[in-house]
Amino acid sequence: MNSDIFLHISIQLQQLEININSKITKSYPVSTAKNGNGEIKGSERTPCGWHQIRAKIGESEPINSVFVARRATGEIYNLELEKNFPNRDWILTRILWLDGLEIGRNRYGKVHTASRYIYIHGCPDHLITGQPESHGCIRMKNADVLDLFNRVPVGTKVFID
Repeated sequence: MNSDIFLHISIQLQQLEININSKITKSYPVSTAKNGNGEIKGSERTPCGWHQIRAKIGESEPINSVFVARRATGEIYNLELEKNFPNRDWILTRILWLDGLEIGRNRYGKVHTASRYIYIHGCPDHLITGQPESHGCIRMKNADVLDLFNRVPVGTKVFID
């Protein structure tokens, strides 16, 4: 898959890189799935292989905006809100919704990344510790996901390994 720009997400390094013309131009720490990598629906694992950004969500929302089911709730994340909802899987600031490109691996059926609602998204910054802790998505610090969101268009290819 040759293209001028793509994202590389390393599960081992817990890092996302922007590659332009085969050169890393920016990298960010991330947190992938606590359960490791895998493609099966319900596994709470991060899917591997080639994907693309299917949709960008939250463009006009303020930083730390809370999302549930890809919709802004009107809440702004803070520690008090976290105390009131201790079991929430926080999706904050921006969402880059991924879609698998490899039929049988991460596209269609029980392995379809898009129907698993796998995103690159913001989370409480203190959750980015260099350890995999998500429920399958790729979590980022809020300023980082905002920066990434503003750098890449819908359709950008994403390779996860």
